[in-house]
This record gives sequence, structure tokens and C-alpha cells, in this order.
Amino acid sequence: MVTKTEDTQLNRLENQVDNGGGGAWEYLCLIKKLKVRRPEKVLKYGLSILNDSKKRSSLGPEEWTLYEQVSIAAMDCQCLNVAKDCIKVLQKKFPESKRVARLEAILLEAKGSWTEAEKAYTSLLEDNPIDQLIHKRRIAIAKAQGDISGAIELLNKYLEIFMADHDAWRELANIYVSLQMYKQAAFCYEEVILAQPTVPLYHLAYADVLYTLGGLENLQTAKKYFASTIDLTGGKNTRALFGICLCTSAIAQLSKGRNKDEKESSELHSLAVTALEKDYEKTAPGKLPLLTAALKSLKIS
Repeated sequence: MVTKTEDTQLNRLENQVDNGGGGAWEYLCLIKKLKVRRPEKVLKYGLSILNDSKKRSSLGPEEWTLYEQVSIAAMDCQCLNVAKDCIKVLQKKFPESKRVARLEAILLEAKGSWTEAEKAYTSLLEDNPIDQLIHKRRIAIAKAQGDISGAIELLNKYLEIFMADHDAWRELANIYVSLQMYKQAAFCYEEVILAQPTVPLYHLAYADVLYTLGGLENLQTAKKYFASTIDLTGGKNTRALFGICLCTSAIAQLSKGRNKDEKESSELHSLAVTALEKDYEKTAPGKLPLLTAALKSLKIS
């Protein structure tokens, strides 16, 4: 994740380069280091260096890194001829390189040559079964072709190898949610939260899934995760506040007075209602009557 300081530095360099103040190479290096996507900028300023023999030769071995960076940016921008030219230069310099072969396969994918790209990726995986990027490209191909079941299968196989990849767990969770496979999605979010327990977005997504599943136990757990979302955001997550109200109401209806934590739930509900009313009064006062009416319909006793 890019820090605020790094983002400020990147924007400062970008403005400097855009206004003709120099520093294009430093800017491109920072983009690569921070792993941010600026394909149009990389293509523009990368080509300005590569097309100038003096600037290009001054890079030394980093010249080849820039060719790779520009080729990927060109594919992102659908400038496939530029990407092809960059890859040809790299092929000539490194004829046996698996890294260059991977770029060739990505180019096939960018062209929409799915079958050829899949064959290329499969061949590369035979040489290096733990190449994460290639595994992810195969998943992307399946999704691009609308083969959701294939994408699920590939993601599950990928996660057997790279269990700590929380982005992959999130991707799988999103697919399961889109298919209304909420139990499977809940399992994925549990893995995500284990990997990054302080990210409120993951707590909120997990709570949403549990609430959708329903049932007393799921609702009670969902309430806890809506509460943790509120705690992690300093009480400023409107969706989580609504989640608390919905959960406490649903739990009350299911338990019908048998809930041992009825008093605590009532207090939590009241706090959430008060926070929502204050938020709406400040940001959308015209909609406050609608909020009040909606909250009154949620009975907790």
C-alpha cells in the first residue's frame, strides 16, 4: 500500500515531469518501486527516453528494465505494436529468457489470443510451477472469457500454493458473492481477516455476508463484525451503523425475548441510531425524516 508521503512524492514528481521540469527517469523508477499503475505516463515518458539514444545509453543495464516496463504499459494502453517492438528488442538481447517469454504470453493475452496464451502459460508453468504472475494471468484469462467456474477452480488451486495471498482470497470471495455462494464467501473473508485484521473493509464485507446468510448465530457474529468496523473507523462507517440496527432487530425477532444479551443489544442499537441521526443531520438533513421512519420500523423488543 502506498503511504501518504510516497503518494505526495509521486504527485510532485509527476507535476514536475508534466511541466517540463525533468526527472522522467526518477518518476518511472518511483512508479515501478511503488507498483502503481500509470500506463499512459509510463508509455509517454518511457518512450521519450528509449527513443533518445543518448538518454537510453546513459541508463546502462536499466535500459532493459525500462523496455519491460514500457511494454507492459503499452499493453495496458492497447498500443500492441509498441509492446511488440519492445519485446522484440528484449528477445534479441535475452533469447532464452523465461521472463521475456512471459511478456510474449501476456502480449498474446492482450491480443485476445486466449488459446495461444493459455498454451504459453502452461508451458512456462512446467518450468516454474510457483510463478505467481502466470497463475494469476491464467485466472484472468478464465474471467475474461466468462468461464467463472474455471476461474474458481484456478483460484482454489492457486491458493493451495499461495495461501497467504489475501488479494486472491478477496477475489475468490467476490466471485462467490456474485454467485450467491455466501458460505464459501464467508470462509474466504475469514482468511482475509486473519491476514489483515485491522482493515475495516474486510470486517464490513464479512459482516454483510453473514447478515445475508441469516440465522441467529450468523446474525450475532455479523453484529460483532459491524461493531468492529465501527471501532476501526472511529465510528464513521454509515453502512456498519445500519448493519448494527438491522442485526439487532433481526436477532430480537428470532430470539423473541430469549436473547441473554438483550439489554446490551438494545444499548448498542440506541447508540447506532443516535450516531446515524447525527450524521444525517450534519450531511443530509433533508433525508432525516426518511431515516427516522426507516429506523422506527426496526423493532428490537
